[in-house]
Amino acid sequence: MQRVLRAKVTVAGVPTGEIGPGLLVLCCVMKGDGPPQADWMADKLVHLRCFEDAAGKMNLSALELQRPILLVSQFTLAADNKKGRRPSFDRAADPALAQELLARVRRNLESAGLVVHEGRFGAEMLVELANDGPVTLILDSEALTQVAT
Repeated sequence: MQRVLRAKVTVAGVPTGEIGPGLLVLCCVMKGDGPPQADWMADKLVHLRCFEDAAGKMNLSALELQRPILLVSQFTLAADNKKGRRPSFDRAADPALAQELLARVRRNLESAGLVVHEGRFGAEMLVELANDGPVTLILDSEALTQVAT
């Protein structure tokens, strides 16, 4: 996830999502992920204090500031580059499950009161952003997955 001044996703020359100050979320669903991981991710995105307060401290959340989220599916984050010269994407979830869980994340974000824009699942996307800070954080529900199994 990246705190951005602006971000935009375009598919075949047509914008599918665009935000001003907010969060760009590049989201990868992994094998073993399910509804608990999607719920955890949405809750974390809503409440994570990654925006600066008046004193310059990261003390404010997207919810507190009503900052939008641009949610982009990106299975390539599942890449395993340890062996060979070509990344393996075996760790990525089945596309049908990934699409279902991304939709769940979106619904949860919107239910919390945030505006959400998206890329297009499975499409070749052009993602443009102006990183604010830069602030880039990795949110990984792997520990939650290990507890659930």
